[in-house]
Amino acid sequence: MKIIGNLLLLAVIVAVISFFAAPAVAFFAIRSAADANDAAALARLIDYPAVRQSLRPQLAGNPAAQAPAPSFLEDPVGAVRRQFEPEAVASEDVDAYLTPAAMAALTRGEGRFARQRTSLTPSSRASDPTPTPVYWGVNRARLGVSDEGGSRTIFTFERRGPFEWRLAHIGLPDGVAPSAVSPRPAGAPAPTGRKAG
Repeated sequence: MKIIGNLLLLAVIVAVISFFAAPAVAFFAIRSAADANDAAALARLIDYPAVRQSLRPQLAGNPAAQAPAPSFLEDPVGAVRRQFEPEAVASEDVDAYLTPAAMAALTRGEGRFARQRTSLTPSSRASDPTPTPVYWGVNRARLGVSDEGGSRTIFTFERRGPFEWRLAHIGLPDGVAPSAVSPRPAGAPAPTGRKAG
C-alpha cells in the first residue's frame, strides 16, 4: 500500500511540474522547429493569426500593444475596449517576423532585427539565451529573452489543453527595425533593437 501511495504522489508531482513547465517546453520546441526549418511543427506551436494581430500595432508604433489584450475574466472593460480599437496598419511586413529563420532569431533575443534573418548560420545558433519567466498563470504565461544590451522580447503562451500551450503574442523591444541588412564584423555583439541616439 505504501508503494502505491508513493507512486501516486510521484505521479501527481510529475503532473504538476509538467503543467507548469509546459510553456518553457513550448518555447524550446519553437526554437528547435525554427532551427530545423520545420513549418509544420511551428504551425502546431504558434497561433499565427493571434501573433500577426499582436505584431501589427507594435510595428505601427502603438506602445500599448507590447502586452497582449487582457482576458475577459481578468479585465472585462479592457478586453471590450481593445476589441473596438481601430486595426493598426503596420509600416513593416508582419510576416517577415514569422519565417522560421526570424522565429529562431526572436527566440535568441534579436527583437526587431530578427526580420533581417533569411537563414540561420552556425554563428547565429552559437548563443542560446535561456528565457526567464515574466508572468505565470493558469492559462497564460510570458517568457522574456534579453539580448546583450538588455532589450527584451516577450513571448506570451496561452493554454489550449491540460499540457498544450501555443504562442499567441510576441512583444518586441522598443525601437525601430533597421530598413536594410547591415553586415556586422566578425565577433561584433548582436544589435540591441533600441533606437540609436
